[in-house]
Amino acid sequence: MKRAKFCLMALCLLIAGSVSAQEPEATAVAATPAAAAAPTLPAAKPVSVDEAYRKEFAFLSAQKRELAAQLQQMQRSSAQQRATLNSEIAALESRVLALDNETSRLAEESNLAEEAAINNEETSNLLAATFAQASATLEGYGIELMKSEPFAALADGDKTAQMFAAADRKLGELSSVRKESGNFFLADGTQVEGTLLRLGNIAVYGISDQGAGALVPAGGGQFKLWREPSAEIAEALAAGQQPAVLPVFVFESAASAIAEPEKKTVSGEVAKGGPIGYVILALGAIAMVLVLLRAIFLSQAGAAVQPTIAAAAPLVRQHRAAEAIDAVKQRKGSAARVVTAALRNIEREREHLEDIISEAILHESTRLNRFGSIILMVAAVAPLLGLLGTVTGMIQTFDVITEFGTSDPKLLAGGIATALVTTELGLIVAIPCLLLGNLLSGWAERIKDDMEQGAIKVINMYQERRDSTLSAKAA
Repeated sequence: MKRAKFCLMALCLLIAGSVSAQEPEATAVAATPAAAAAPTLPAAKPVSVDEAYRKEFAFLSAQKRELAAQLQQMQRSSAQQRATLNSEIAALESRVLALDNETSRLAEESNLAEEAAINNEETSNLLAATFAQASATLEGYGIELMKSEPFAALADGDKTAQMFAAADRKLGELSSVRKESGNFFLADGTQVEGTLLRLGNIAVYGISDQGAGALVPAGGGQFKLWREPSAEIAEALAAGQQPAVLPVFVFESAASAIAEPEKKTVSGEVAKGGPIGYVILALGAIAMVLVLLRAIFLSQAGAAVQPTIAAAAPLVRQHRAAEAIDAVKQRKGSAARVVTAALRNIEREREHLEDIISEAILHESTRLNRFGSIILMVAAVAPLLGLLGTVTGMIQTFDVITEFGTSDPKLLAGGIATALVTTELGLIVAIPCLLLGNLLSGWAERIKDDMEQGAIKVINMYQERRDSTLSAKAA
């Protein structure tokens, strides 16, 4: 359609150009004078524009119809081709979808096959490990299945069944109480012949003329008597009786010797701390002696305060200060010296007298605080010594690790024991010293307060008597 419109416009422009070209030509002929003298030619037949337009229009219409027909033909052909292509595309899409589904299915089957292969390999490895472990366990009891060719030729299921059957038979045999002749060691190391009474494969009793009781592994498949007495139990089991209580030593294997646990004593534990442990204990002993001496001294000083005041009070009320001083001097101790100092200066002013009492108490503080600083010093030093022992023990442990490694824990026990025991001893010494030292210091402060109160009480008695006497004279 667009092509027809384009052709129509081109035709119109062509016609318009022809008409404009003819009009100047005619004008030129008429204006030239020489044209009149020229020979006369036959006149050209005039051309009709309408007719030319109709012809051109008819021609263009025919072309338009032809083009429209071609266009329709092309559209039908294009529609057919499009339909064919759509069908092919749909077929290809269906095929691609089917191939995708097939690929997914094959991938899933491949994954399942890989998982099955992995599971089979794991199962095979597990069965191989199980067979090896079972064979090693059964060979310990004299059952050698894996070494026989018929067993090796069996399937895995048959192998498993035979191994379980052999293990079940052996388990039934081991779960029973068995008697057999054999030898074992007594507590003193003597080897004797006797009867071994086995309870399954976890406990053994030994019976002989020299001794009987529960046995423990001594290494290399040998046994020795346990330290706990159980001879009556062993004889009862040998006689077929069933004791109400069955003391046994349960073991896993008789190949390794069982060491009897060491009996712990105070001296043995202190010895683990080494020289530092003994130093800590020595300081603790000295501190306890000083605590005892200071407690005795403070008890005597505290008990002397009230008797001293009671001895001086009647004489002070009678204004007999010299006799009161003689009565107080007969008593010994800090309280007596403080009260004596107050009585000697009892005629002085009140403020001066109180200063004298404070000075006397301050002078006695040195005696009342005797040994207190040493006790608190021990309480502070003991944990530091324990820490020193801890560091020393750890250094020993690391030296052993550097030289021998960590394969044998017994080699590390010495350094670890030193590290822990010294810390324990330091705390054992420090805690009582700190507690008792503070208690004794508080006790000494209370005695000082009692002495000050007693001295002031004596002064008040004397001044009250003096004031009452002066009042009576004034009246």
